[in-house]
Amino acid sequence: MPELPEVETTVRALRPLINGQIFTEMRNYWPRHIAVPSFDEFQARLHGQQVESVERRGKYLLFNLDSGDTLLIHLKMTGHLAIVPQETPPDKYAHTVFGLANGQEMRFRDTRKFGRVYLVADAEEITSKLGPEPLSDAYTAAVMKERMHGRRRAIKPLLLDQHFVAGVGNIYADESLFYAKIYPERRCNTLTDSEIERLHTAVRRVLQEGIDREGTTISTYRQPDGRRGDMQNALAVFRRTGESCYDCGTKIERIVLGGRSTHFCPTCQPMENGRDPDKNGHTLYKFS
Repeated sequence: MPELPEVETTVRALRPLINGQIFTEMRNYWPRHIAVPSFDEFQARLHGQQVESVERRGKYLLFNLDSGDTLLIHLKMTGHLAIVPQETPPDKYAHTVFGLANGQEMRFRDTRKFGRVYLVADAEEITSKLGPEPLSDAYTAAVMKERMHGRRRAIKPLLLDQHFVAGVGNIYADESLFYAKIYPERRCNTLTDSEIERLHTAVRRVLQEGIDREGTTISTYRQPDGRRGDMQNALAVFRRTGESCYDCGTKIERIVLGGRSTHFCPTCQPMENGRDPDKNGHTLYKFS
């Protein structure tokens, strides 16, 4: 699934191609792509609107329009956006196509058909429940600690919760926990202040590196022009099961946590640090 770095890379690539362009039509071949409003209303309302800017919020792309409306696109598992000439041969996986007045099209290609598009008067209708942006100056270690207050969830699923922090997915959660030296099943209420500070630094580090390397291409992700990202060549643990840790040489292990494949180094991220005090004040050790 495209995560924050992949979506940010897509936004940066699309900006010079679509800013100032006018939508002339929308064609849809998979009705479930359209989240809100209805297709007929979407098509009529979008016609003639000009793109003023393109932004990202979490994993959403936001196309701000001159009417005040916002077109939002969530790529989900396999989504890909590209701007091509109208005469480009049809793509059977391009389920939603936006015509532009300059003779080009923005095609939303989505082999798994999980992607969604929205047209709303206020983007907050869709994004209001998202957590803070992890690369913003306002997202400090103190903010991360405060948002953990009162929670007892395992730290890996918590990082994947878009209400906790926006944009982090499976790849970058595993990488962040490795650099923070935290076992993925640690309960967040057991983390010390120094561990939270390490995790905060690690999350920002791996996301920024992902952006600098223009995303991670392991299976389907491509940039709008079809190029692969490069972050897959810098991953420390993700999908490296059985390979040696670059830091200590221990074999990388894989578990399933919250239904997601989770990769870690058992030496650098020891599970015996996963203390979880019970309601009586005793210390329980989690060996899952």
